[in-house]
Amino acid sequence: MNSAPIVVHRPSLAGGRRVAVHRRGWDEILGTAYSDHDVVVLLESVGIADPEALLDDARWVEWRDGPAHNFSAA
Repeated sequence: MNSAPIVVHRPSLAGGRRVAVHRRGWDEILGTAYSDHDVVVLLESVGIADPEALLDDARWVEWRDGPAHNFSAA
């Protein structure tokens, strides 16, 4: 992963984006998100407080290979 501890990967062919977090020295795939709400829920599941406030902060979240907040099929 890059310097951001949270990565929202490129949109898949079927739609949705994989969400990963780097913690405890490992990259952990949290699941697939189909909306910003899904990203927030996945991040809350690992104890990240107020993840909605982080979605547009490049220090925290890297949106890879596609525009941020776009979950449409590639």
